[in-house]
Amino acid sequence: MNEAAVLGRLPAARSGRFAPQHRWDRNFFLLVVALVWLGILMGFGPQVRQHLASAAAAYPLIVHVHAALFVGWLLLLTTQVLLIRGGRPDLHRRLGLAGAGLAAVMMLIGPATALVMHALTFGKPGKPPAFLAVQFTDILAFAGLVIPALLWRARPAAHKRLILLATLYISDAGFSRWLNAPIGSVLGQSYWAQVAAQYLPGDLIVAAIGAYDLLTRGRLVPAYVAGVAWTAALQLLAMAVMFSTWWPPIANHLIGH
Repeated sequence: MNEAAVLGRLPAARSGRFAPQHRWDRNFFLLVVALVWLGILMGFGPQVRQHLASAAAAYPLIVHVHAALFVGWLLLLTTQVLLIRGGRPDLHRRLGLAGAGLAAVMMLIGPATALVMHALTFGKPGKPPAFLAVQFTDILAFAGLVIPALLWRARPAAHKRLILLATLYISDAGFSRWLNAPIGSVLGQSYWAQVAAQYLPGDLIVAAIGAYDLLTRGRLVPAYVAGVAWTAALQLLAMAVMFSTWWPPIANHLIGH
């Protein structure tokens, strides 16, 4: 029996390889996507309902474009997970080309939307332009995860995890909208409290992905480890910049104030 055949019969942890598939994957990764949808709907749903029920001015067009792009990304991700779950990798690969184009547009529209909205809400309570530090690093993190994910699309384990990490990172706005207040009431408004309020829910799901891989494979994908290090560094950087004394004047200048 040759070496390849022997390795094929060994568990991934013993053979030194990361098994690209496990029988639990079809449900686990669908659950992760469902949690992202839950965070977004619970975070933005009440705000959208309140806005529609009030006489508030309509959002600028760029906000609607941004929302459509993000929802389109989530719909595409959901479809991609279902295609793999249903045994249609051929369609998954074809749709992946659309995902690459959509990601590129999102990298441009995201920061532009943040600038427009901060300019409109300048001076309103709870709308500090310094928060641009978080929004800019969100898109930087997304780009730093999606680009290698697309380059490594022939490596399913790395590709899948990097796409999920990228999606979870830019979903922080949804989670923080409904968890910021309770976390803040317990931890206050310090640097670390704001790190938790902004990022903790998504980080817990990211940690769950790693725990799942350790449970099912006995090891972590190197791309996942690198992705976690990248996102953790940017989270700490975003808060350090936001809490700095030099960033607020720059943020005000960026929005024309």
